[in-house]
Amino acid sequence: MTGDQIREGFLDFFRQRGHTVVPSAPLVPENDPSLLFTNAGMVPFKQVFLGKETRPYRRAANSQKCLRISGKHNDLEQVGRDTYHHTFFEMLGNWSFGDYYKREAIEWAWELLTKVWKLPKDKLYATVYTTDDEAAALWAGRTDVGRDRILRFEAENFWEMGETGPCGPCSEIHIDRGPAACDRRADETHRCAVNGGCARYIELWNLVFIQHNRDAEGKLSDLPARHVDTGMGFERICTVLQGVGDNYAIDVLRTVVEAGERLSGKRYGATERDDVSLRVIADHGRAVTFLVADHILPSNEGRGYVLRRLLRRAARHGKLLGLERPFLHEVVGAVVQAMGRAYPEVAQQHRRIAEVVKGEEERFSATLDRGLALLSSEVEKARAAKARVLSGEVAFRLYDTYGFPLDLTEDIVAGEGLAVDKDGFERAMEAQRARGRGAQRFADAEAAPEMIAGGALASRFVGDRIVEWESEVLALLVEGQATRGPVCAGTAVDVVTAETPFYAESGGQVGDRGWLETGAGAKVEVTDTQKLAPTVVAHRGVVREGALAVGDRVRLRIDAARRDAARLNHSATHLLHAALRRRLGEHVKQAGSLVTPERLRFDFSHHGPVDDGALRDIEHETNAYIRANAEVTTEEMSYDDAIKAGALAFFGDKYGDRVSVVRMGDFSTELCGGTHVQRTGDIGVLKLRGESGVAAGVRRLEAVSGEGALELIRSHEAVLRDISALLRTPGEEAAARLEKLLAQQRELERRIAELQGKLAGGASRDLLADARHVDGITVLATRVEGLDEKGMREMVDRVRDRIKSGVVVLGAADGERALLVAGVTRDLTSRYHAGNIIKQLAPLVGGGGGGRPDFAQAGGKDPARLDEALAAAYELLGAGSR
Repeated sequence: MTGDQIREGFLDFFRQRGHTVVPSAPLVPENDPSLLFTNAGMVPFKQVFLGKETRPYRRAANSQKCLRISGKHNDLEQVGRDTYHHTFFEMLGNWSFGDYYKREAIEWAWELLTKVWKLPKDKLYATVYTTDDEAAALWAGRTDVGRDRILRFEAENFWEMGETGPCGPCSEIHIDRGPAACDRRADETHRCAVNGGCARYIELWNLVFIQHNRDAEGKLSDLPARHVDTGMGFERICTVLQGVGDNYAIDVLRTVVEAGERLSGKRYGATERDDVSLRVIADHGRAVTFLVADHILPSNEGRGYVLRRLLRRAARHGKLLGLERPFLHEVVGAVVQAMGRAYPEVAQQHRRIAEVVKGEEERFSATLDRGLALLSSEVEKARAAKARVLSGEVAFRLYDTYGFPLDLTEDIVAGEGLAVDKDGFERAMEAQRARGRGAQRFADAEAAPEMIAGGALASRFVGDRIVEWESEVLALLVEGQATRGPVCAGTAVDVVTAETPFYAESGGQVGDRGWLETGAGAKVEVTDTQKLAPTVVAHRGVVREGALAVGDRVRLRIDAARRDAARLNHSATHLLHAALRRRLGEHVKQAGSLVTPERLRFDFSHHGPVDDGALRDIEHETNAYIRANAEVTTEEMSYDDAIKAGALAFFGDKYGDRVSVVRMGDFSTELCGGTHVQRTGDIGVLKLRGESGVAAGVRRLEAVSGEGALELIRSHEAVLRDISALLRTPGEEAAARLEKLLAQQRELERRIAELQGKLAGGASRDLLADARHVDGITVLATRVEGLDEKGMREMVDRVRDRIKSGVVVLGAADGERALLVAGVTRDLTSRYHAGNIIKQLAPLVGGGGGGRPDFAQAGGKDPARLDEALAAAYELLGAGSR
């Protein structure tokens, strides 16, 4: 069964038993500040269990996407180091809200596992709470599980939502996967057992019976209604049902692992070090895809910081695999391929997710190498000093300068046998916070110096059509502290003047840049303009020449070309807003914006994605407003009068009693203090660049106007010319020609696969003549020609089918590489392990490999020794190699 079939089979089973199948809730819990992420299937129903909410159904089932990387449930350190921990995972669950209880939950769980999915009953165990005689009796009387496999535990079988609140006993179902599945065999003191802490006995399903409420004093009282809350690990049940011993070998994850293999040239199963990195990349690739799909963006705090940590940890493991360029955004495509059918939101947002991930990768890649070089040097120093701990100061420098999250540094040095001085890291962090508080730039009146907070300063904006002005310096701030000067060359400074033509950032439009100059030769390069208080504008920049003091007269000159480009994009947002409301409905409201000289970004309230047809209409409508060349007027009036006149308020702006109302013809009236064109025709043209979601009920449009739009059109034309030249066809015929070529390619690929299949089938009959009987079994170890890795895998399957019982080892030369594959028929996997066979043969061809008991593969750099390796296979199997 595929993962999709297993998931749907679970939901169908409970749908047939009266359950409402509900969609997965987002990874960000709604109205629950106690949780950073949804970490279990019950989280969306928490308020129901608490009695604060109701649902229109009493039975529910779903597959819930979960993330465990913070708080009580944090599996990050285990991810990659073993084969069954994940940050992102799916939880299959069924719930009863005061409806059925223990009997139905236990009977249905047993029925699904043993009758529908046909798991071996003699390998399953049921655990119950120490004093839960009712559940124990139901297992014994309502199922045919062996009584010796009904076990009682205390801590493991009592579930609590938190220190207080709904709770109750639980019953877990475990499966024995056999001694080979144990991952603690090297520990001579270890004994495999249910809840024994190894991978042999794994929990498949937890049935929680919510019947108590715990108060603040720890006292338990009975709830008025009893509920059922179950959770089954999707990846774990897929591993069992698909007959693989590794969660990363199930189809849903194998597709993502293969993307890592393809990008890095490494093979999963070849070396443990590479396997760890491939697992991390696969796991984190899934996690970041779903996080960004749920509108979380990389940042330095909260959920965005978790996303950033995952991206950067994956980037470091890519570096270990030899990947020197951003790559994780390509893994996103494999996640979409594997999971897009079950979770359409990742398929719908594929492009946006990839862009977000790639942008973060590119930002980090610039510092990753330098940070790794510093860390390597510090590790060597620690070794030389025989130290076991990396200093907290070094860890903080990696964090502060190179963007290394603390757990990434811990992860790297753990492989070198070192720990990190966390206390020292926290001391350095607190010292940085203290410096930050002292050097604050006073972004609001409460934090500003007394003269600003008290209203002693005020700056007047002289108008958006004026590009030069002369005024007096009223205040200078260096590192947040007021000074009268002189402030000399090389010093970063905030300059407050009595009047200014510089526009301070607000309403989404970025602040102006330019220069301040004095008659005495002082020059200040202004890199940003911000408001320190509602009436105080700071020109933020660096003194480049001379010295500046309070009282100096300065000439203020803005970068006029940059202002004009921003002006076009700002006016275009008003027209875009109007077109959106006309096309999608008056429920559309601005929810945020960014206006720069290069582009515009417009966030708006809307219930779902905007399709391509609607986007074309919106772009057409906006350009019709532009071509109308309507006059743009600005009028000052009271806020109440403006709203009564139908003016729309922009998101994020703070309005006083008097406001500026910007009118563009009869199609747009907005409250706005930004800079605008004189007529809509000045904008020239607008081109949309993309549409995406940024939060629940909020969409985003990105666009360019004026010269930026022309540049975009020119770049598209250049691409079309290049494609036309390559296809040797006119541009208007390029798409049809390309589709024809792609169809031909697909047909050729189909024929190649068909021919390879025939070749493998015919060759398998010929190869059987080389088979030998070794130690009472059929063994074939021989070379094949003309097959790639996929063809060799197919040939192994064909030969195994023909010999019915035996071992097959095939070798082939692929250029300068040697390929080896091994297969063992299922009846012999208890005697012979394909992975162990390959591990012993691979070094003979200068490589490494491994795999499952029934199939394994390897690569090497010495194809000249293939015959030697194949001959060794007969000797190895004759010696009874397992």
